[in-house]
Amino acid sequence: MIIIPIKEGESIDRALKKYKRKFEKTGVIKELRERQKFTKPSVKKREEKLKAIYVQGIRQQEEG
Repeated sequence: MIIIPIKEGESIDRALKKYKRKFEKTGVIKELRERQKFTKPSVKKREEKLKAIYVQGIRQQEEG
């Protein structure tokens, strides 16, 4: 359960913003979307490899 402490005089909009941020950090929505379809382990592995290559390329561009 997510608990958001609200200070006296704090607006509801600000409290909602805090709630949304905390909820997003828990990763519930992301997990639900992943569970909607099955992806083969080989496909997951391939995507992770491509992402790692992409990130490494960006880091090398920053250095050089």
